[in-house]
Order: sequence, then structure tokens, then C-alpha cells
Amino acid sequence: MQIETPRLFLRPWQERDIAPFAVANADPEVRRYYYPSVLTHTETRTMIADCDRHLGKHGFGFLAVERKTDGALIGGLGLSTAGDEIPGGPHVEIGWIFARPYWRQGYALEASAACLSHAWSTLGLAEVIGYTSRINHPSRALMGKLGMRSDPTEDFDDITVPEGNPLRPHVLYRIKAVASDPIS
Repeated sequence: MQIETPRLFLRPWQERDIAPFAVANADPEVRRYYYPSVLTHTETRTMIADCDRHLGKHGFGFLAVERKTDGALIGGLGLSTAGDEIPGGPHVEIGWIFARPYWRQGYALEASAACLSHAWSTLGLAEVIGYTSRINHPSRALMGKLGMRSDPTEDFDDITVPEGNPLRPHVLYRIKAVASDPIS
């Protein structure tokens, strides 16, 4: 799975991506809406290996996002099968994480829209979900820009997050293939 946008390449992970992605995953601000919070270099390496296995098994996955102008790894984004913590599965989810220097430049919207287009046109998916903690307003805003919608009756507690943690309450977003071109 490889996707090209005007400014970005979404591609399988390479060895050279581990160090910059580990820096992003070690930033408490980047990971403030994730549980567990920051990741070690080894945990990042394991995450990337898991992404590669998922891509090999399913033909889609969470990919490295590279900026065309300078080859910088700016983050990760893609599709994956959602875990059992999401009610009503199985689902294919879209997700992203970008290093802080690349925030607020439209990269996440550009890459996400291209990824959804790939989900409809190449993978033939009927629906993609997204989910995040209720307090993650930046990701929720991006899901809205993509045309994803939530239904309060589908909100859920993420059982992988301890009770009492403010990241436990989650909001589920959906987008159907008929709404496949949300930002053109």
C-alpha cells in the first residue's frame, strides 16, 4: 500500500523511520491523548513491526508519512483493523500521529483524505471508522473535516485504559463510501 498526495508519500515503514518516529512517540505533547502516553525507542520499533505485519496480512496498514520536499518522516497514518475494545466490530479504522513540528500545516487532512479515497477506490471498503478519547478535540475536529460523523449512542469506554483515566471515554466516528470525497 502506497499513496501519493501533492505534498506527501504514504509508504511502508523503513529502518530509517524508526529514530524520527521514536522521537515523536517520546514527546508527551504528541502523545497526550494516547494510553500509554510516551513510548520508548524499543516500543516504537515494535509498533512499526506490528504495522508491517498488518500490512502484509491485510494489504492495508498504518504507514510512514514522508514529506516530498525533503524526505522528512513527519508521522504515521493509515488503516488498520480495530481491536475488540470497539463495540460492534469488526471494523477498519483510520488513525494518525504526527510529530509536533508538522502540526497545523494541513498534512493530516491531506493524508487522511487520500487514505479514505484509497479505502473506497482500491480496497472497496463500505465504511471506515475513527475513534479517540472524548477530550481529544484536535483529532475530533479532523474527523469532522473528513466528513466523519459520530452518534452519542455509540460512545464507549476504552477498556484498554484504566477506569478513572480521562482518556477512557471514547467517541466513535464513521464515514461511508458514498461520502468518499469529503474535501474536494
